Amino acid sequence: MLNRSLALKILSSLIVFGAWEIAGRIPVSYAFPTFLESMAALVAMIADGSLFVAYGETLRPLVVGVAISAVLGVGLGVWIGLSERFEWLVSPIFIVAQAAPLAALIPLLVMAYGIGLTSKVFVVCIMAMPVIVLNTAGGVRNTPSSIKEMGRAFLGTRRDIILKIILPAASPIIFSGLRLGISAGFIGAILAELKITPTGVGDIITYSRSIADYPSMYAAIFSIILLAVLFLNLVEKVEQRLFEGNNRGYASD
Repeated sequence: MLNRSLALKILSSLIVFGAWEIAGRIPVSYAFPTFLESMAALVAMIADGSLFVAYGETLRPLVVGVAISAVLGVGLGVWIGLSERFEWLVSPIFIVAQAAPLAALIPLLVMAYGIGLTSKVFVVCIMAMPVIVLNTAGGVRNTPSSIKEMGRAFLGTRRDIILKIILPAASPIIFSGLRLGISAGFIGAILAELKITPTGVGDIITYSRSIADYPSMYAAIFSIILLAVLFLNLVEKVEQRLFEGNNRGYASD
């Protein structure tokens, strides 16, 4: 199974990168480099250390924002799922936040908190937290009542039922929300660098575009996608380790 999974991943990558190379050689646009040109630019940025310096700037708001979103998002989601009154009070805020064009709030955040780390962390949080909260609340709320009644029948306390029954049962949906939230957090981090101050990977993208260095621009975009995929796989491994009995398989397996 593992060999088949690895083979499918390699085949999928070859198809995507091959199509990229062909599209760059046609070319579909003068601003669309080939895959090999982009990878050469990526290797050059790694070799001169500029990519690592850029990620030193990008990862600070990203890691802080995702950590805050995960802790608060799961906590609020569990509370919403367990309490109808709290759900009525709080869940509309996150429903609206998920549907609203949150990028429009960036100028307001800049006015309130300046152009430093705080504003960028807020951008990551407002992008990542709604989906984490709503998924967690849905998973907790839809836990089968029969297994909760079974826990009470065996004299389980409320804490036991939450920690040993509800959270394990809801874990697939909770971690789906975390994966979606992390993806949104990456978008928020790059959006903040493009809209607030051109730093980190966003600065590489902006500067490369301004001087028509398109291989470097695509290399920077490719690197952030690759890092996001690695983060998502790490979250999946954490779920599998914490809730081995709920391992239902993933498309990336």
